[in-house]
Amino acid sequence: MLDPAAPQLVVNSRTLYFSWLPADPDAVAALLPPGLRAQPDRQVFMNQYVVEDDSQTSGFGAYSLTYLGVSLSGVDAPGGENAGGWWTHYVTSSRRVREYAVARGAPTSLGRTTIEVHGGRLVAETEIDGVPVIRARCQVGETGSVISSGHHRYLTARDGQLLSSVYPYVAEPVTPFLIESVEFLEPGHSTYALRPANPLTIGFGFYAPRASFAYPGGFTVHPGGHAGPVGVPAERVKPQRGGERTPAAHQVPARRARSGLPSGS
Repeated sequence: MLDPAAPQLVVNSRTLYFSWLPADPDAVAALLPPGLRAQPDRQVFMNQYVVEDDSQTSGFGAYSLTYLGVSLSGVDAPGGENAGGWWTHYVTSSRRVREYAVARGAPTSLGRTTIEVHGGRLVAETEIDGVPVIRARCQVGETGSVISSGHHRYLTARDGQLLSSVYPYVAEPVTPFLIESVEFLEPGHSTYALRPANPLTIGFGFYAPRASFAYPGGFTVHPGGHAGPVGVPAERVKPQRGGERTPAAHQVPARRARSGLPSGS
């Protein structure tokens, strides 16, 4: 078993990350433990990603993962502009990753995430116990001369305390990018509480065939953060409507943009 206190690095994962406004804002807010507050619009986020090869990680090996949860008020990533998040679900294909994440307080389950891209159309699907529970469909283009980088903050619960960690990332998003639909396929599953409103309203999002990030080596205890019962076991940024945020962008070095590495198409 990996030491949960040790940092871990993942490079060049295929990543679909975005947020939306939920169909049932009250159900979303009810998923938070005491001491945490949702964004006023109850925004929900999800990251579906695939790591193809053992060489892309410092210890995890190849795996797939979907995490989703609730965007928070008053718990920002470094810089004070990128909202923190509370993980409600953390679905991974790897027992090694699951054991590591459980020890860090993540609400894990075993499952599988796939991302398929054909002719500019992307389908990302998350299964739990062999049953599809979430499916996203997007239009995607190619990577170009822009990257996004920064930090996310995610909170978890362990031994009655709320724990906070900051996760640095660098991603190479494609353009154009358009989310067409997000389906929650199992009304009886706890993920269904996070389903999007109709019409679909997206807060932020990107697809990157190369996204890298690190799990930090330590935690801080969230002030006043004693984890009571809950409903279920972005760099400099600029505000968007309703307090939503989207990553700022900067240029890839010319040698990287011309590298000929695979794009999202």
